[in-house]
Amino acid sequence: MDDISSLTTQFKQAYEKGDFIKAAELGALLDEAYQSCDNALMAAEARNNRSVALLKAGLPQAALEAAGGTDEIFAADDDPRRQAMALGNQAAALDALGKLKQAEALYRQSADLLQKIGERELYAIVMKSLSTIYMRQGKQLDTVAALQASLEDGRQLSGKERIIKKLLKGLLSLRP
Repeated sequence: MDDISSLTTQFKQAYEKGDFIKAAELGALLDEAYQSCDNALMAAEARNNRSVALLKAGLPQAALEAAGGTDEIFAADDDPRRQAMALGNQAAALDALGKLKQAEALYRQSADLLQKIGERELYAIVMKSLSTIYMRQGKQLDTVAALQASLEDGRQLSGKERIIKKLLKGLLSLRP
């Protein structure tokens, strides 16, 4: 267990320093360590953290592979929050690979889970990501709707966000 604690600390330090390749390597070691302890949940968490580091390192295919299947592990444990985050990690990797339809589908699944469990801030983040997917696909109304949903997270909005929210509301009222 001391090894896991030390690896976790090293992972966090490497990530915070922006050494994403080293963080990804440490994430792989954490995955192995948790696997050897028969802790599938923490191994899946380590793979998700590794996925984020790999994506930040500019390695989206490796990021997708690292996070692949982790959503199912969290679903089996009835952990919708981590399931949604795993889906979001996979969607982000697919987005970086230019696989917009697949990314859209996973972001939608993630958003649905987050909305069901009341995770407003995470839901807002996913909806912002989904809005950029829609924009890149030329889906203007979907872009506006997703952006508006991202601003409905219940947190205190900045002045800029309040203006954007009003503009978006006006645009949606114009649609046929």
